[in-house]
Amino acid sequence: MDLVLLTETIVKMVVKDTEAVSAKEYESTEENLIHLEVMVAQDDLGRVIGKDGKTIKAIRNIVQASSSLNGGKKVKIDVDAY
Repeated sequence: MDLVLLTETIVKMVVKDTEAVSAKEYESTEENLIHLEVMVAQDDLGRVIGKDGKTIKAIRNIVQASSSLNGGKKVKIDVDAY
């Protein structure tokens, strides 16, 4: 599965403004790393991060598990707001 699409789909389930969600993959200097950046509306940033970062950690775990099944690259996800 496409990790960008998976990440975007999961984040859209958490936020209120689904139209503002976008995920993009960036080039990484490390060979075995996939770097994803997720942009959300400012009001949804807290929802995506969650209390003590639990929500974003769960999202990272799901995406990392999917990556492990499809090649085993490490995934780094950054979240920012518009």
